Amino acid sequence: RGVGPMFLKLGPDEIEYDSKFQLYLQSKLVNPHFRPEVSAQCTVVNFIVTPEGLEEQILALVVNCEKPQLEEEKQILVRRQNEFKVVLSRLEDELLSQLSAADPATILDNLPLIEGLEKTK
Repeated sequence: RGVGPMFLKLGPDEIEYDSKFQLYLQSKLVNPHFRPEVSAQCTVVNFIVTPEGLEEQILALVVNCEKPQLEEEKQILVRRQNEFKVVLSRLEDELLSQLSAADPATILDNLPLIEGLEKTK
């Protein structure tokens, strides 16, 4: 935040943060599942080659050459979809928390719970 170097606390140690730092993780799982919060902040690279995947990549390259604004819109929509998944996950967590904390006798009179149901819907 300031002008000086930034530090990360890793266990008991403080380590100076380098803005060029990148972390690469590898998995042997065919289709690893990540929480929406993680997926929205990471780039997942799938090295498995399938005919459909190659077709999608070639189509993206052609569209990018022929109509770059269309490919840019697609990228924006993909990002927005990931953001919506994060919001939906957060709303579901809040709703489950409210449902578990609600009194069964007065659950129909619980306005914040009903509003949460409407918002999540």
